[in-house]
Amino acid sequence: MLTIELTAEDLVRLRVPGRADATWDTVLSLHLLQNRQSAAVFDPWRAQVRRRVADAGLTRTVVALARLAPFASYFPDFLTPTPADGGIEAAADRVASTPRDRLARELAMTFPAGAPPWVRRIASGEARAMRWLAGALCRYHEVAVAPYAPATAPALATDRAARDAALRHGGLQGLVGSFDPMLRRDGRRWTGWYPVSRTVVLHGRPLTVVPSVFCVLAPVVLEDDALDPVLVYPVDPAPGWLARGGGAGDQERMAQLIGPTRARALEVLDTTRTTTELARALDLTPATASRHATVLREAGLVSSERQGNRVLHTRTRLGDALLAGRLG
Repeated sequence: MLTIELTAEDLVRLRVPGRADATWDTVLSLHLLQNRQSAAVFDPWRAQVRRRVADAGLTRTVVALARLAPFASYFPDFLTPTPADGGIEAAADRVASTPRDRLARELAMTFPAGAPPWVRRIASGEARAMRWLAGALCRYHEVAVAPYAPATAPALATDRAARDAALRHGGLQGLVGSFDPMLRRDGRRWTGWYPVSRTVVLHGRPLTVVPSVFCVLAPVVLEDDALDPVLVYPVDPAPGWLARGGGAGDQERMAQLIGPTRARALEVLDTTRTTTELARALDLTPATASRHATVLREAGLVSSERQGNRVLHTRTRLGDALLAGRLG
């Protein structure tokens, strides 16, 4: 059972950002490739991702990442740094900046019988090994998570709307109650099913609550109580979620042509968006979103117009044609 001590003061500090986190989705999706949980929902995704991984020449990379993040009672906390803005690139940089003593401690727990040489290089904080790890996380995310953002967006939006409505109508108590029956309020505690017995005491620190479509069956918390507390909870994909995006065919070929992030940018620019709105939709920093919009504009796929201190981006006819697979 999972128990989270949640006093009235803790409620005030509760953080519910309402959007997924890149590294948590990366690690939890790696777990889904290692198990058969929610087969009816995720087996089609598993088949697609394994094919994408093989086509991208990432099979050995993904096997290595799965060993670092095993589907087990413990996996290293440093792979999921405190959620922050910036997308997978910034998060991977934070992973690569993990202090050496923490790397050694957590990887020793992951490999109690002894780590292979390549893991020992990561555990020692070797610069080349950490660059490999950051790049591997980004490459895997671009193949297994990023292309599915349009497919998972409706479920995340529905969940966020439900949390917002609960907060408006019932205050903080209503927000906490909206997680029932997954998490039940029991006096000054939040309790729910967990594969092992786990108690989290906040000690005055804010609890960050993060949704994830790749989290199934039960919420997940960090192992190390000294870290900023995070609770990741499951969000069920909408029926037929895989058909909404990330599937094979024209959209997949388009992603291979211009990259998954720019393909997603084209998809969300079916309506005019500011750079800030585009960044929010793609879970990127505004500067990164602006760079992607610039590349798309230079290719004639997006038009941009400045209005005051804002820049508005819209998909062009050429972008429509590329998205619909009508080119050529």
